[in-house]
Amino acid sequence: MFMGEFQHSIDEKGRLIIPSKFREELGNAFVLAKGLDHCIFVYPMTEWNRVEERLRQLSFTHADARSFSRFFFSGAVESEMDKQGRVQLPPNLREYASLDRDVVTIGVSARMEIWNKQTWSTYSNQAQGDYELIAEKITDLNLGF
Repeated sequence: MFMGEFQHSIDEKGRLIIPSKFREELGNAFVLAKGLDHCIFVYPMTEWNRVEERLRQLSFTHADARSFSRFFFSGAVESEMDKQGRVQLPPNLREYASLDRDVVTIGVSARMEIWNKQTWSTYSNQAQGDYELIAEKITDLNLGF
């Protein structure tokens, strides 16, 4: 399981050091994809296969399903870490998530997310203020809180 928040920098070659806590969980190969809220989702292959299978079940006759699938899969790329625990972030994903130098990686259960540091700070501060309201809204999901 991925959890925690870590601050890192992208080097001049577009590489990011994966937090050591996340390396084993990611495994040798993993997938980078355009995430929601302008971050990058990072999926271990086992989780990517689950997500891919669920999206494959969507009806291609629904315009929203087609649009989402096109956007999501067109930006996805299989990747791996080098011996120093770094991953090369493709230019299109860096541009999508506005990643320049300072980034934040967070664990979100079955995936990791990579955020622009300022974007994460803004999002996190806003979500923190709404945390209790959001919890009330999702009580129907029976999360056991």
